[in-house]
Amino acid sequence: MKLDILAIGVHPDDVELSCAGVLMTEKALGRKTGIIDLTRGELGSRGTAEIRDAEAAAAAIVMGVDMRTNLGLADGFFSNDEVHQRRVIQALRQYRPEIVLCNAPEDRHPDHGRSAKLVADAAFLSGLRKIVTHDDHGNPQEHWRPKYVFHYVQDRFLKPDFVVDISTVFERKLEAIRAYATQFHNPGLEEPQTYISTPDFLDSVVYRHKWFGKMIGVPFAEGFITEKMVGISSFDALIQKDT
Repeated sequence: MKLDILAIGVHPDDVELSCAGVLMTEKALGRKTGIIDLTRGELGSRGTAEIRDAEAAAAAIVMGVDMRTNLGLADGFFSNDEVHQRRVIQALRQYRPEIVLCNAPEDRHPDHGRSAKLVADAAFLSGLRKIVTHDDHGNPQEHWRPKYVFHYVQDRFLKPDFVVDISTVFERKLEAIRAYATQFHNPGLEEPQTYISTPDFLDSVVYRHKWFGKMIGVPFAEGFITEKMVGISSFDALIQKDT
């Protein structure tokens, strides 16, 4: 399956918190969308890896993505080295996305920044034909380099280089986040309290998306950082519809 947009998150729920709105908006426009989770989030204080697998599958249904898979890297202990780069390169060459969305270059959780560098480096190396990889059946893969790698803003406030209106799908984004019933505020669960399970955490998610939306005069938006210049073919791309 060739994708138009591939979102990569180091933990299940990273994508939902950060760029689910863009995935759903682009899917409505006919784009092929998918998600790769690098780890199963097995070090999380709440729930289990198996439960998070099920929650991720439920969230994928809400978002309507064309595929979701997990690379099974070690939560907290993966590295940006050749072994891990080759795993990501193999996935990029399998799905051949035009655009990759991945974790912020720096964030509260150290895995986020490390995975951002891992994915960005792998996206470049994936375009080098002399790096040989094989698919799951042992067949050689063709080289492939995404056109863009954008980093989504997640927890720590980073000034975005651009924001995307997700107002029409924002309620579905919240539904996808709430699919992770073990991770966020849920009074019915006897689990340890964590940073993201407090009642105020989801409020902060809403406020952040409102703030990004305010930047462009819409109710809700998601923010992204780019290290590569983005070009447009017409000023029409900059014209916002009246709201």
